[in-house]
Amino acid sequence: MNIAVIGAGWAGLAAAVSLKELGAHVTVFEAAPVTGGRARGVDDVHMGRIDNGQHLLLGAYTETLALIERVQGALQLDQLILREPLHLESVDGSFRVRAPALPAPLNTLMALIRARGLSPTDRMKALSMMVRCRLSGWRARPRETVSAFLSRHQQSDRLCLKLWIPLCLAALNTPIEKSCAQLFLNVLRDSLNGPRHASDCLIPRVDLTALWPAAAAEDLTMRYRHIVRQVRATDTRVEVDGEHFDACVVAIPPYAVARVLFEPSRLEDANQQPLQSPQQQSEASLRRILNGFEYRAIATLALELEEPWQLPHAMMMLEEEPTRGHVGQWVFNRLGHDKQLTVVISDASDFLKYDRERFVEAIATQIREQSAKHPDHLKPMPAIKHQRLIVEKRATFDAVTGLARPSNRSPWSRIVLAGDWTDTGYPAVLEGAVRSGLGAAKLLKNTFNL
Repeated sequence: MNIAVIGAGWAGLAAAVSLKELGAHVTVFEAAPVTGGRARGVDDVHMGRIDNGQHLLLGAYTETLALIERVQGALQLDQLILREPLHLESVDGSFRVRAPALPAPLNTLMALIRARGLSPTDRMKALSMMVRCRLSGWRARPRETVSAFLSRHQQSDRLCLKLWIPLCLAALNTPIEKSCAQLFLNVLRDSLNGPRHASDCLIPRVDLTALWPAAAAEDLTMRYRHIVRQVRATDTRVEVDGEHFDACVVAIPPYAVARVLFEPSRLEDANQQPLQSPQQQSEASLRRILNGFEYRAIATLALELEEPWQLPHAMMMLEEEPTRGHVGQWVFNRLGHDKQLTVVISDASDFLKYDRERFVEAIATQIREQSAKHPDHLKPMPAIKHQRLIVEKRATFDAVTGLARPSNRSPWSRIVLAGDWTDTGYPAVLEGAVRSGLGAAKLLKNTFNL
């Protein structure tokens, strides 16, 4: 069977790998010259290969980890990824949640009980919320926001500021006042309520393209720098820019899906004429869903210092003070690069419009001031030698309550959808993208008896 995959991001490549394993001939169309989509490596003239955005994996990302092992073969996973038990700590050392080596769920419960920087009352409130979540099956109320959920469970302002808000922004990239509580609980359920290693934090040792997408592409027919203009389906085939295939996986963002599947003329006709057939109604429903997505940015600032300098842990939390330009939320040691740091800003503004030198200096001051307070008496952070700011304007969909998300199935039997924006039960995280790609491949397998 000859199958086209549009998009070489994590969803598209997950589908392509699975389909090839089923014996299909797979052609992947990718607009960029490199694989990985929004989670890819980019070349910097000063710092070498860096990531388009810093990503953290969790031990709960079982499908992603299994896929990496399948693609990379003999390479051991620990050569590609640093795995550490759950450890959340502020750069100034005033807050810390660390999971002990205990069976689940005692490891995460004890992490909350022993948390540094929280009052005994806050610890018990957090522990009580986790217990009640387990008893309720990790279910939020219909259309409940994270803010309303935390308020219902009587989480204090400090507890929210130190723990729940940073975790929500990291997972959903959406403010707690708007973000969907059920999506947040799904992430907490799989990471904090799973097996002991599910809550582990996994940081790639290599750039995100080298982690597995590049290796996957070696076994596929790749069409780089090909922006697909049109996909049309009939009862017997799919045409991708006029080229014939038996089926197609469309694994690009919602706004791009709408562009390739629906011609402007067809959209105008559909808006002017009453919908009669089930097919027309199904197409109209998909269009409405695709047009219902809004997006949020993530900014990543890569820094190279004059001298080697390492934080006590590979990933640490920063205290925000926006009035001073202290907008960094997480800072990472770049593994294998003792002079480099990466700062992540979720739900970011378009910082490319700001004065670059002032912006970078404000972030540097944020790190210097807070690291100087750490109880381990860290040496001062050296001067910055080089910097690279990357702003992904549509990094994630806006994970608001009541958002309609499509399944892998499209109105056309020979076209399936894939992407972290499909209805995976997860927010726009890498595990959701991989699960969606695998789901798309499974749907084609069942439809065409692959």
